[in-house]
Amino acid sequence: MAQSAAPAPAAAPALTPVSLRAIAPWAAFFGLLMLVLLYFVGAEQGAVALVSGETVHEWVHDGRHLLGFPCH
Repeated sequence: MAQSAAPAPAAAPALTPVSLRAIAPWAAFFGLLMLVLLYFVGAEQGAVALVSGETVHEWVHDGRHLLGFPCH
């Protein structure tokens, strides 16, 4: 029995390289987004607050403890 029950493997598609120019705007956007998120988790409702009240503090309270930021 020379025949196999498994189908023959398909040829892998050719990979095309992605240039740094295509990735740079997305990397800058997500880097800025992460810095804003880090600010709200780590510093908002501290010495500098952009939003008055305790709303932001309550939303990110557990994240602060998870990342090691003291908040109380």
